[in-house]
Amino acid sequence: MQTIQANNYPIHFNEKGYSALNLFLNESKYSTLFIIVDSNTNEFCLSKFLPYLATELTIEIVEFEAGEPNKNIETCVEIWNVLTELGADRKSLVINLGGGVVTDLGGFVASTFKRGIDFIHIPTTLLSMVDASVGGKTGVDLGNLKNQIGVINVPKMVLIDTQYLETLSKKEMRSGLAEMLKHGLIYDKKYWEKFLDLKAIDFADFDELIYRSVEIKNEIVIQDPTEKNIRKALNFGHTLGHAIESYFLENENKTSLLHGEAIAIGMILESYISLEKDLISKEEYQQIKNAIKTIYDNIIFEENDIEPIVELLIHDKKNEYGNIQFALIDSIGKIIINQSVENELILKAFEDYKS
Repeated sequence: MQTIQANNYPIHFNEKGYSALNLFLNESKYSTLFIIVDSNTNEFCLSKFLPYLATELTIEIVEFEAGEPNKNIETCVEIWNVLTELGADRKSLVINLGGGVVTDLGGFVASTFKRGIDFIHIPTTLLSMVDASVGGKTGVDLGNLKNQIGVINVPKMVLIDTQYLETLSKKEMRSGLAEMLKHGLIYDKKYWEKFLDLKAIDFADFDELIYRSVEIKNEIVIQDPTEKNIRKALNFGHTLGHAIESYFLENENKTSLLHGEAIAIGMILESYISLEKDLISKEEYQQIKNAIKTIYDNIIFEENDIEPIVELLIHDKKNEYGNIQFALIDSIGKIIINQSVENELILKAFEDYKS
């Protein structure tokens, strides 16, 4: 697979990526190399990664506890302290080896330590390969509010090696698949249609599907790196999806949802809103709803769940001047941004999801 050129950094794939990484490490004059992992990637991925490294640099491993609840400023403070104790300086390099939590948090840690040191992403989950590691967004959650604190800052490179997917559960793979479905729905109808019959997918070709997903996200981000315009298209399914994810995360009576599971629900809800606004046909809506519900478990929403979820929308980063802004699909493969949606329509979408 060809290297994809993003905004001032390359995205390398599989074996070739390690040659590029070692060349970069040996040509650059870094003082030390810090590899940030969580407890999962430390156990399952670090031993796969380290043998590929060919560098004289001193390597330090920095680990934190896995899971979205640890993607917060307290974890950052702990890592900043560890970096300081281990003598990290302006010429140190950080490699973030892990899923979306690691690349989001590790990118933010590096971007703010000593006003910014260089970093590289090596995503190890499907979700981080097709979404979190690409585009330069870094950040942490504020309480249960997703990604409220962060900066946009690009890595020196991204290295996507699909061998790490062997360490994932089916549930984690499904979580990443949600972002791939989204890329088809907002940008490439033919790509979306490849997922309509999962049994027909030749998983020997799955690398090609990942490659196209990364390509789509990159094509959008290149046009609008700081999310003033078309990059908002990537928020489809996320306005309600993030609110649902946050609500299930903080509610002791609920089982937490993986990011992609929440986004899958968000895509159904926001497709219903698109239908009600005459942006898509009933046939398109049914196709979307059926395809997503075939892949993901149906989630039960009680009557008293909906209001607090809608209240969480107020804190969404995409809001402007107090108005909740949605990206909606304008027929499959196209998107329309900056759409205001009244609460009544959101409630109708939940009713339809439950039916």
